[in-house]
Amino acid sequence: MRSIFLALALCACSSAYAIDPAAVPPDKRTVLDRYLTSAEAHRMLSDNPGGTLFLDVRTQAEVSYVGVPAGMDANVPFMLVDFDHFDTKSRRFTLHKNPEFIRSVEQRLQAKGLDRNADIVLICRSGDRTARAVNALAAAGFTRVWTVIDGFEGDTADSGAERGKRTVNGWKNAGLPWSYALDPAQVWLPAGAR
Repeated sequence: MRSIFLALALCACSSAYAIDPAAVPPDKRTVLDRYLTSAEAHRMLSDNPGGTLFLDVRTQAEVSYVGVPAGMDANVPFMLVDFDHFDTKSRRFTLHKNPEFIRSVEQRLQAKGLDRNADIVLICRSGDRTARAVNALAAAGFTRVWTVIDGFEGDTADSGAERGKRTVNGWKNAGLPWSYALDPAQVWLPAGAR
């Protein structure tokens, strides 16, 4: 079903980079209604690398072991993994919001010589987490925050031999440049750590 929504979204672009908000699945919608596919994000970032902040909001473990998109300014996790607490129902370690998220985004903008009026592009695994991160930034007064709706790994296939695997779309599946190597300047650490 998601692949149908994303196909419609690609056909319904209202500008050079924007996807029609009506074509975005509800769990990926934001209050700012600024949506990009990974290919559109790559094009936008290539067109204006100095004037756009590109942040990966996945956890440190995800960027360390799954890889990062080329051109990423930094990893600023929206959620942090609590390795001291395991949720037996979800069968995963628990997550909690990064209390330093907004402040860290502001610091990254300042380091790049940008302000809150600059375009900020957020990417996560598949676009769900970036929607929540965009909404948090909007509540803090940011107005030009974009979400990459297909994320770094993409959505899961609904059927066939690929069912449940992240093969539908996303940065990696689009053949866009990426790497396992993190530059030390891209790494997020809690305040006081280094």
